[in-house]
Amino acid sequence: MWQQDYKKKVIHPDQLTERAKEIRSLGKTIATLNGSFDLLHAGHLHILYEASKQADVLIVALNSDESIKKYKSSLRPLIPLEARLQMISALEFVDYVTWFDETDPCQLLQKIQPNVHVNGSEYRESCIEESVVPKVHYIDLVPGLSTSQIVNKILEAYDKPKA
Repeated sequence: MWQQDYKKKVIHPDQLTERAKEIRSLGKTIATLNGSFDLLHAGHLHILYEASKQADVLIVALNSDESIKKYKSSLRPLIPLEARLQMISALEFVDYVTWFDETDPCQLLQKIQPNVHVNGSEYRESCIEESVVPKVHYIDLVPGLSTSQIVNKILEAYDKPKA
C-alpha cells in the first residue's frame, strides 16, 4: 500500500504547470523548495517545515540522480530518487514533491510560478532562483547537520577500530 499511497503527492514535471494553476484557482499560495535531500536528516526537516509555513501549499523539487551526479559527485546520490521521493512525500507538512534533471531549478520554477521560494541562508549571496521568482525566503541552517558532515562521520567511524 505504501508504494501506491506516496504517489498521491508526486507530481510529474510535465504536469507542474497545470497543477500549480489548479492550486492557485483555489485561492491558495505556493511555496517551493528544492534540493537533493540525500540522506534525509533533522537539518532537512527544519528547512522543509519552515518552508511549509511560507504559503498554503509546499512543493518540494528534488534533483534527479543525474542532476546530483553533475553538480555534486559521480558517487552521489547515496539514496536514489525513488526512495527520496518516498521519504519527502511521507512528511505531513509537504504537500507535493517533484523532480528536475537540470543542475538548477529555474526552468522548473518558471513552470510553477510560486509565490515564494525558500532557500538556505548559505545561498543568500548567490541565489540563482531570485531571477525567476517574486520572493525568496531564507532560512538559517541547523549548525552541524549536513549530509557531507554525516558522511564524513560515518567514514571516520569505519576507519577506527570498533569498540
